[in-house]
Amino acid sequence: MKKIHLILLVLIAVAIAVLLTFLKGASTYDTIETARNKPGKFVHLMAKLDKTQPVEYDAIKNPNYLSFTAIDTTNVSIKVVYHNPKPDMFELSEKLVLKGKYTDGYFDCQEIQTKCPSKYKDDMNAAKKNLQANTK
Repeated sequence: MKKIHLILLVLIAVAIAVLLTFLKGASTYDTIETARNKPGKFVHLMAKLDKTQPVEYDAIKNPNYLSFTAIDTTNVSIKVVYHNPKPDMFELSEKLVLKGKYTDGYFDCQEIQTKCPSKYKDDMNAAKKNLQANTK
């Protein structure tokens, strides 16, 4: 074999290894049921805050404890415990990305990303008024 062929084979092997590493790290969102079926495994849940249930958070007693109920897209709910300060805009968020593990009947969350409503949502009435004002 020529040296160039060996170098190309090594480069292809490295490229495959890098791709496999990225695929392993890339995750999709799980449902609460699939998280329950993978106890102790790190998963990402897309859910929303159940506003009918109380949120347990006391910044004076323990600022690193937040407990709430989340509902996923299949309308299954779960208790979530988060051992960090409550994220900004938590109650106003439309969706939550919860990263953590299902253990002992609750979701032990390690990171929360809030997905807040966009201030740039299409408002057809506002757009019509804006268009009418600009065409006069």
